Amino acid sequence: MALAWFHCFSGIAGDMALGALLDAGADVDEVRDVIARLPVSGWDLQAEVVQRAGLRATRAVVHAPEDPDHHRTFSDLRELLAGADLPDRVRARSLAVFTALAEAEGRLHGVPADAVHFHEVGALDAIVDVVGTCAALELLDVDEVRTSPVTVGLGTVRAAHGELPNPAPASLALLAAAGIPVTGIATPVELATPTGAALLAGLAVGSGPLPPMTPVRIGYGAGGREVAGRANVVQVVIGAAAPAAEVALSGPGQPMVELAANVDDVSGEVLAHTLAALLAAGANDAWITPIVMKKGRPAHTLHALCNPAQAGTVGAVLLAESGSLGLRATAVERWPQVREELVVDLDGHAVRVKRAGHRVMAEHDDAAAAARALGRPLREVLAEVERLAGRDL
Repeated sequence: MALAWFHCFSGIAGDMALGALLDAGADVDEVRDVIARLPVSGWDLQAEVVQRAGLRATRAVVHAPEDPDHHRTFSDLRELLAGADLPDRVRARSLAVFTALAEAEGRLHGVPADAVHFHEVGALDAIVDVVGTCAALELLDVDEVRTSPVTVGLGTVRAAHGELPNPAPASLALLAAAGIPVTGIATPVELATPTGAALLAGLAVGSGPLPPMTPVRIGYGAGGREVAGRANVVQVVIGAAAPAAEVALSGPGQPMVELAANVDDVSGEVLAHTLAALLAAGANDAWITPIVMKKGRPAHTLHALCNPAQAGTVGAVLLAESGSLGLRATAVERWPQVREELVVDLDGHAVRVKRAGHRVMAEHDDAAAAARALGRPLREVLAEVERLAGRDL
């Protein structure tokens, strides 16, 4: 399986992601041909070789006229993708990116995802960036996308709604919802844009250091400006994933922290809420173990597994939500097995699916949302989605 890992040490934007993949070997003419299948016109895509802090990189330059339809809704973009003769995986990946963005914007503005009006990301150049990136991944035969933590800047940014904090609320909401760690630096530049964050939220199946792989292609995608003291580029490393058995048996595992707290005075509803809060705070996993404490009292242990950098944040949530007077932490390692995340389009509804070996599992929340919208039983939707995702195993 081919992996693409984005190293976002200077953030990420839509043109940077596309430029990195062009630099890694995706043919710009072929990418342009795929984008041209969209029912929109008047745009052009060029690849320019530039220098950023002395490093050679490729800048993807989209020329587009003033777009009168740039305030498209999520529904408009779904119809745009559905009406184009795109490769299945390009359409599904593009839909996943815009779905992630619509859900994040909907939460920010308090409206349903279908009612969200995209501003900057609805413009023609951003659509070209998203579909072009998905086309480039397809041309490079990439099966799975992963990312490093994302570096973000400081200060404020200008957007359609006016002056906003940097990182922009949409960018931060997208990365938080996807569980992608961020790290801030004192640079007053928008390093992570909503389009770049949406690409990671919709496409990346995991975050962390460079995963075990044999590198085959390396590319550098340039941002549109120089940033003092660092190369304003995103690095992409593409290669063959190490087999699952090899990952499990060779080398040190991924460093993690397991947090735990015993509680004997918390209701089941609070326990369930705490699990959800831990996952929202960045925990990779959270679970509950029933135990018996002193004097025979029934109780529970709340567990959270997280990246060491997230331990403080996740631990604070564990204490606040559970009411525990303390917690304990254990340094552990994990060996994630190679998996693939697909997006299945079921009658216009994107449902994420994980595949590992011969196991196929649909994302419950996506399947439940599709079942409600389609008026079908959840079990039928799960079975149909998993059948579609597993037919080529």
